[in-house]
Amino acid sequence: MNFLTIGHRGVMGVEPENTLRSFVAAQQAGLDVIELDLHLSKDGALVVMHDTDVDRTTDGTGAIADKTLAELRALDAGRGERVPVFEEVLDAVRSPLQAEIKDVAAARALAGVMNARDLAPRVEVSSFHDDAVAEIARLVPGVRTALIASRYGTDIVDRAVAVGAATVCLNIRRITLEVVEHARKADLRIIGWVVNTQDHLRLVRALELDGATTDYPEIKRTGRFTA
Repeated sequence: MNFLTIGHRGVMGVEPENTLRSFVAAQQAGLDVIELDLHLSKDGALVVMHDTDVDRTTDGTGAIADKTLAELRALDAGRGERVPVFEEVLDAVRSPLQAEIKDVAAARALAGVMNARDLAPRVEVSSFHDDAVAEIARLVPGVRTALIASRYGTDIVDRAVAVGAATVCLNIRRITLEVVEHARKADLRIIGWVVNTQDHLRLVRALELDGATTDYPEIKRTGRFTA
């Protein structure tokens, strides 16, 4: 399998994260997959944003869940960009996507879009939450899923297997050979995040991981040559 480079919220190291501008830049940089985050607005739209509130990444304040899509649209998400909805990303770029969901409600909303547009071949769904992964797998036939972990041990492998995930996305700062070996025995794909330095890239390659999530497009160019 080829080593995958995954653009974290697009290329958030150089463009406003989770915006169409960032996603288009990731595609133009040749990143293999584009990662994004999904939340539900007050009126049920699948909006693309990482945090539960808008404070850090826009000029507004308050929880996403308390705002309608129209209210979210009025905000500046950086450099004049607007908060996109998932369907806009699907149309703006052709790249494969990794969509991170935060809860079961988002899983159900995403499932509706994925089934309507036959997105299982293009969109992998990831989450820190086992129940969200299990729910999307139940609702979308053939969907590929990934379980994400920041603090973890070999238990992450058992959890991934239990919910039918094919991939684990692991915090590179905490990864160990023991976890990697356990994941390989379970035939899981392993992605390291967030890989922004040559040291971390060398670690990813030394452990023979399947890919790296990065904030910077340069990782795509250097990743091919790092042993």
